[in-house]
Amino acid sequence: MLAVLDSSAMPLPWLLALALFVAAGLYATVGHGGASAYLALMGLFGMLPEQMKPIALVFNTGVSLVAMISYYLQGHFQGRLLRPLALGSVPAAFLGGWLHITQPLFHAILAVTLVTAAVRLLFEPHARRQEPRPLPAPGATAMGAGLGFLGGLVGIGGGIFLTPVLILGGWAATRTAAAVSAAFILVNSLAGLAGWLSRGQAIPVAAWNWLPVVLAGGLLGARWGSRHAKPVILSRLLAGVLLTAAVKFVWPS
Repeated sequence: MLAVLDSSAMPLPWLLALALFVAAGLYATVGHGGASAYLALMGLFGMLPEQMKPIALVFNTGVSLVAMISYYLQGHFQGRLLRPLALGSVPAAFLGGWLHITQPLFHAILAVTLVTAAVRLLFEPHARRQEPRPLPAPGATAMGAGLGFLGGLVGIGGGIFLTPVLILGGWAATRTAAAVSAAFILVNSLAGLAGWLSRGQAIPVAAWNWLPVVLAGGLLGARWGSRHAKPVILSRLLAGVLLTAAVKFVWPS
């Protein structure tokens, strides 16, 4: 069992709460759970690495659920896109959550990938205005497996990679990509948590202490993103999210 983390003993817990609230709101705006930001913030505040992964997955689950509901209610969700992606991602995310590995070079490669996608979104915000093209089911399942495994391995839902792939590949409009990514993150985060718990590990109490703050931020961000934000604004926000995640992956632990 993991040692229980006492959030009240942390330096400036109110500052961490504010940072988590803002991060959840920003990520939920584009349909993401925010795990990469939570990991960076928890590392900055001195949490133990073995506690960060399950806490990030719990936060990711809650915020992605809020985001998925918000985008679904506005009619942006497409189950036909999610089904083949989830078919490959859920077992792969379970395996990734079960494994424990640290690879700085691996994270550096991820950071380069995220920066590349962010640059494309920033400088080609109008490049995908045509009607989205179909995503072949076999390719979607294989892509879902890769992203799910990657997400479970590092403690994120995988949507940080899926959204730009769907947009830049021309398979989904911006809001549809956000909606599908939110659902993708939700199922993968649950699978990652299942993999973590299957190893006999516990979820630190701090996850439940901070969850209401994270959910409040996620709700505000998701409502604005799904109802009011223009696609170009969402693309630019997504680019900012990708760059933030890239910084996290090369941040010294």
